[in-house]
Amino acid sequence: MITRTRLLIGTMIVIGVLTLGSSSVWADSLPGASDQTPTATIKAAVAELFRVLDDESLKVPERAEDRRRAIEQVLKSYVSYEEMAQRALGATWTTLRAEERREFVELFVQLLRDAFANRINDHADEQVIYRGEILHDTFAEVHTKLVGRKIDTTLDFRVVNHGGQWLVYDVVIDGASVVFNYRVQFTQVIKEVSYAGLVKQMRKKTATLKRFETSPQPQPSGD
Repeated sequence: MITRTRLLIGTMIVIGVLTLGSSSVWADSLPGASDQTPTATIKAAVAELFRVLDDESLKVPERAEDRRRAIEQVLKSYVSYEEMAQRALGATWTTLRAEERREFVELFVQLLRDAFANRINDHADEQVIYRGEILHDTFAEVHTKLVGRKIDTTLDFRVVNHGGQWLVYDVVIDGASVVFNYRVQFTQVIKEVSYAGLVKQMRKKTATLKRFETSPQPQPSGD
């Protein structure tokens, strides 16, 4: 089982969904992004994320929301959520109308938020080792390794070139693809109850999450 610490870098790619909606399917272009290689893009994303995580002023409890927003601001420039959602849904994507695709992307984004919203952890001595990249036309895979005293895990970032910018659409953690895991779940539900049934379940799930987020949370007793 992948521990929460081992998900640090892998989950950073999807944490950005916390504030993204259907209007932000594709990331805004980055200055000079078209000149960057896939590996350079991942290095830039990791460097910017660690800069935020290492900011002592953002680690105090009263600035937790500021810290989360800073992380989201970094990550939203490096992820293609539409590509991620399309691959997670599989062949059914081709049968959907434009408005159905937009709705699925939005629901998928919210599910990712549920899965990863609490997965950002402080890192101690971890280091990212870049082991090379494989380039296939407009797609590439950047191979890295996260190492430290208590961690040794491989992380492969799958990226697509969209308009001259490399965007992440999947992360493979110790051989396990985040997108593939979702595809297995979605395929099973569609097989059992249809695509409409899948969307109904996703709507119900995201509605429950919204109610939880807007309800008063219990405060520490101070004991």
